Amino acid sequence: MRIADAMTTARALGVARLDAQWLLEHLLGRPRSWLLAHDDTELTAAQAAGLQTGLARRAAGEPLAYIVGERQFRGLTLQVSPAVLVPRPETEMLVDWALEHLPASAADPAAADVIDLGTGSGAIALALQQERPRVRVHASDASADALAVARHNALRHGLPVQFQHGDWWAPWHGRRFALAVSNPPYVAGDDPHLAALVHEPRIALTPEGDGLAALRRIIGDAPAHLLPGAWLLLEHGHDQADAVQALLHAKGFEAAETRPDLAGLPRCTGACWPSEK
Repeated sequence: MRIADAMTTARALGVARLDAQWLLEHLLGRPRSWLLAHDDTELTAAQAAGLQTGLARRAAGEPLAYIVGERQFRGLTLQVSPAVLVPRPETEMLVDWALEHLPASAADPAAADVIDLGTGSGAIALALQQERPRVRVHASDASADALAVARHNALRHGLPVQFQHGDWWAPWHGRRFALAVSNPPYVAGDDPHLAALVHEPRIALTPEGDGLAALRRIIGDAPAHLLPGAWLLLEHGHDQADAVQALLHAKGFEAAETRPDLAGLPRCTGACWPSEK
C-alpha cells in the first residue's frame, strides 16, 4: 500500500483527510509536508496494518487523540487515554483567565498556591505550571487512572505539579489557595450529545441529572479552601452561565463574570471570594 492508496482507503471509510494524515504522521514519524511530497512511498506491512486499524477506529468515532495516544494543549504534548477527556481548545481560555490572576511580573509569584480540581490529563495544571514556573500548582482527581496519566505528563515535561487522589476539595483539608480552577463534568445526563462521546469517560462528562451537581459541590465547599480575595474560575455548559453565577452569588462570592469561548458561547464563569469574609 502506498501513501496515496492509504488516503483513498481513508476517504472510502469516511475518515477526514486531515485525520488520515495525522495517523500517517504518527506511524511514519514524518511531517505532513513530507507525506504530500512522497505519496508514492510504499508502507511496510506493519505500517499498513497499523494504519488500517487506526482508520477503522476513527471511522467508528473514536477520538483521534486516543488512537495516537496524545494531544497538544498550549504547546504541551500530553499523553491521553480513555481514562481522561481529550483536552479541548475551549479550555485554553480558562488557562488564559487564570494567568491574568497570576501575572508574571508579580513581585513574589511564588506566594501563589493554585489548585486544579478534577485535573484529568493534567492539561490545565501543567499549562499553568509551564507558564508560571514560580507558582505552586496543585491538582487532584477522583480517578486513580486519570491521575496516573497526569503524573506521567508532569514527568514527561519536568513540571513539579503536586497531585492528590480524591474527590474535588476532599484531599485538601486545611489548605487554602490563591486561585482555584476547574473544568468539571457539566453535561446533563439526558443530553443527546453524549451519544457521540461514548469513547470518553462518562464520569468526566456528566454528573447525571441537570449537569450542575459537580459545580454545586465545588462552589459549595470552596470558601473553606480559598484565601481572602481568591478567585474561583469554572468551565461550564453554554446554557449554564446564569445558574453558575446564581450559585456563586448565593454562596457569597463577588464580582461574578462570564466569558465566551472561541465560538462566542458563554463557557467560563468566575468570581472572587471577598477579602472581608
